[in-house]
Amino acid sequence: MSAGHLYYVMGPSGAGKDSVLAWIREHGIAQGVVCAHRYITRPAHAGGENHVALSEAEFQLREQRGLFALTWQAHGLHYGIGNEVALWLAHGTDVLVNGSRGALTKACSRFPALRPVLITASQQAIASRLAARGRESEQEIAARLARVDAYPIPAGSVVIHNDGSIADAGASLLSAIRSAL
Repeated sequence: MSAGHLYYVMGPSGAGKDSVLAWIREHGIAQGVVCAHRYITRPAHAGGENHVALSEAEFQLREQRGLFALTWQAHGLHYGIGNEVALWLAHGTDVLVNGSRGALTKACSRFPALRPVLITASQQAIASRLAARGRESEQEIAARLARVDAYPIPAGSVVIHNDGSIADAGASLLSAIRSAL
């Protein structure tokens, strides 16, 4: 049995990563693709993402005990990917993780064969989505939009443009995964 592939999904806030990954959760399993959940120090009901909510203390305990394959901090929160991902890969499962652009170098060190995936969208679509979710002020949205163009596309990335339907973006991602094998 050959090892599975790790797809490290990243992109700016408002690009629709969580929505595309939710679509993959429903449609990718038939093709042997699973999405790893993240462990986050954010309440379970916040963020619209399928994640495991942990207190700061529990997160730190798990990190100290070596229960995470990868951790990072962003926006005042702690994020982690569990060690179970390595087991799934060893058993031939293709795994998508919702990563951070800022933690890509660290992720590549931990998983040298990972395949980066950048989900992006037009500035207009991102601005509209950020405003609709109501978590950021106008100034915070402007700052996030400024970072979109400043971020270079990592070498070797699969780029998914999510300006249309979630189904189109999800199908494009699944197609890219299947063609890479």
